[in-house]
Amino acid sequence: MRDSEFDNLALQGINEEAELIPLLSPEDEEEMNNEQLPETLPILPLRNTVLFPGVVVPITAGRDASINLIKDANNGSKVIGVVSQKDEETENPGIDDINTLGTVARILRVLKMPDGNTTVIIQGKKRFEVAEILTEKPYMTATVRETKEVREDQNSEEFLAIIESIKEMALKVIAESPNIPSEASFAIKNIESNSFLINFVSSNLRLTVKEKQKLLEIENLKDRALATLKYMNVEIQKLKLKNDIQSRVRTDMDRQQREYFLHQQMRTIQEELGGGATAEDDIAELRIQGKTKKFTKKEREHFNKELVKMQRMNPQVAEYAIQRNYLDLFVSLPWGNYSKDKFDLKRAQKILDRDHYGLEDVKRRIIEYLAVLKLRNDMKSPILCLYGPPGTGKTSLGKSIAEALGRSYVRMSLGGLRDESEIRGHRKTYIGAMPGRVLKNIKKAEFSNPVFVLDEIDKLSNSHQGDPSSAMLEVLDPEQNNEFYDNFLEIGYDLSKVMFIATANNLGNIHPALRDRMEIINVSGYTIEEKVEIAKRHLLPKQLKEHGLNAKDLKLGKPQLEKIVEGYTRESGVRSLDKQIAKMVRYAAKSIATEEAYEVKITNEIIETVLGPARMERDKYENNDVAGVVTGLAWTSVGGDILFIESILSKGKGAMNITGNLGKVMKESATIALEYIKSNAEYFGIKDEVFEKYNVHIHVPEGATPKDGPSAGVTMLTSLVSLFTQRKVKKSLAMTGEITLRGKVLPVGGIKEKILAAKRARIKEIILCEENRRDILEIKEDYLKGLTFHYVSDMSEVIDIAVTKQKVKNAKKI
Repeated sequence: MRDSEFDNLALQGINEEAELIPLLSPEDEEEMNNEQLPETLPILPLRNTVLFPGVVVPITAGRDASINLIKDANNGSKVIGVVSQKDEETENPGIDDINTLGTVARILRVLKMPDGNTTVIIQGKKRFEVAEILTEKPYMTATVRETKEVREDQNSEEFLAIIESIKEMALKVIAESPNIPSEASFAIKNIESNSFLINFVSSNLRLTVKEKQKLLEIENLKDRALATLKYMNVEIQKLKLKNDIQSRVRTDMDRQQREYFLHQQMRTIQEELGGGATAEDDIAELRIQGKTKKFTKKEREHFNKELVKMQRMNPQVAEYAIQRNYLDLFVSLPWGNYSKDKFDLKRAQKILDRDHYGLEDVKRRIIEYLAVLKLRNDMKSPILCLYGPPGTGKTSLGKSIAEALGRSYVRMSLGGLRDESEIRGHRKTYIGAMPGRVLKNIKKAEFSNPVFVLDEIDKLSNSHQGDPSSAMLEVLDPEQNNEFYDNFLEIGYDLSKVMFIATANNLGNIHPALRDRMEIINVSGYTIEEKVEIAKRHLLPKQLKEHGLNAKDLKLGKPQLEKIVEGYTRESGVRSLDKQIAKMVRYAAKSIATEEAYEVKITNEIIETVLGPARMERDKYENNDVAGVVTGLAWTSVGGDILFIESILSKGKGAMNITGNLGKVMKESATIALEYIKSNAEYFGIKDEVFEKYNVHIHVPEGATPKDGPSAGVTMLTSLVSLFTQRKVKKSLAMTGEITLRGKVLPVGGIKEKILAAKRARIKEIILCEENRRDILEIKEDYLKGLTFHYVSDMSEVIDIAVTKQKVKNAKKI
């Protein structure tokens, strides 16, 4: 049984729901004393309280035996015997674990609490003594005998004086103690029964269960009153001591000394309580921590100056806590503490190759840095920016680099960051001031030369709270970051040994000055073969481990992985591929858990059963049977893609309509293409009157997706020439390039991603600008297998290559 020490005063007054539980009157008491005591009673042991006759208390029942007892008694006579336990830790008390003298109680109300426990409100009636235990299961029952109280002349002057003293002391305790509500004094004044007053006060005194039990066991009411008075005297003395402590430091105080004496008051209280750290302890602790730090002369002077400033402050003023927080940060930073780099280049190469397939440029740059660092130990760390489509391993590469170097690793996500103070921190004079996230992460790393990944640096935003991109300039400038200034720290911190690795999806969104400070490394997408290899080496083992399976529980061959890559993913990275593999692993996990038979070796049919029909067929090249339909290559933030340019003629007056959610630049490309064709109609074999008799409609499918950029210029040109001449476009051909009114083809970007998209779509030939030849030379030969490139510089060359002499089926007569 657990007791909630509710305020008994409130229970003696009012029940919030409806019923009034009145204070016990002398008539009630006489009636209660005349009640016949049952021969046997169910016995309810209480852990941490003692019930006195007449007093109302709430009890929270937690033990099954107690809940059953209350339930049965509430349905029956509602009378129970209440005793206290000798040791409140005893879970299942027997006869030897309880006090044999207790109080007969009546159940007034049983409440079901939201947490599932049962709370019962009971009122003590009269004292009893346990004679013999009859049963212990399902709850304790016993034969009982009444224990009469010895009541001398209650109208004697001595007894009445004792009662009056108890009332006065109770009122004093209520007045002096801030924890007792003032309404309690009203209850004390309105108690008419002297014996109930003694029991009521005894019940509410701050005494141990043992002391309260001793009071209950006193048979003589006068002796119990004297004992209660003795305990109340002790309570009054405790309150006086507390008030003395509070008033001791207020004597002889003038205005200038007020704050000082408040501090002395706090110290006095701490001494009375026997402990608590003082301001001197804080300063001593900070001084010891400061001695262990590898401060420079300038940093040590600044630390000592700030420590002296804290020493002069009053610990009760708000500035003291700010100064303490500041010095806590100061001694927590790893000043001059650098981890030792591991210069085993072969080991570093193994770690990089183990964790990431491909990414040769990045790996080569890391090994180069390690080699130079090995030769010259004081070299400044490079600031790399890995950019490319999502899911290509840019962020996870940071962990591998940290392991290869033997450095600690920290990561800071910059996506959506719009407050400069997140980088530089707040001035410590502000309420709630904190250091910036750069220093927080350095503190977390515990070394001043971690590998620090700045994730999504292209997602930084501007707002009225400042420009975080500009704040990052100092962080990423090798000439400045040896004295990085954080507004909270107010002194330069050396970041020159930190190896910063930024990641981005789109370089165009990065502040030009910020981009200039970083070494840009392109992390392009993967070929189908590379994705299959990554899935086999990394993704499948990872998912098997995460789902609690072994390699023998599921086998995915290369043909099946290739089917998943081609049929269920459309990306340059492998994030979506990872999710599809996870679905296949869950299929096996479910079968094992439900003890169902399943095929360990996955087939194409099982893939379609689990993942559904292949969904990415729209990526495939379409035929060339329709005039005006041409395949273009596009770059998006998630990698390369193919798009189809469609155009049709309808009778009209030469208007041109463009649909497909296109941007301004793309619409201008269509206008340039049409005007160029009109200007060179004779060369293309097109009659001039055609442009006045027909309207042209150009459409780019997937209208829900916004599209823009100049790279579709050559595609639109080819589409319109094919449309006006009704000639076929060369089979399995795609193209990309910007066009001009002079008939020139200009270079475009994202070539590697576009080539990967072409390979996914089974394209065989690609038309590019002559100036894009250098981009092709930088790409590994594995990416170029099976592709033929046509390099052009003039728009007429595009038409000569792309448009055949053969007419389309069902060609229109124009």
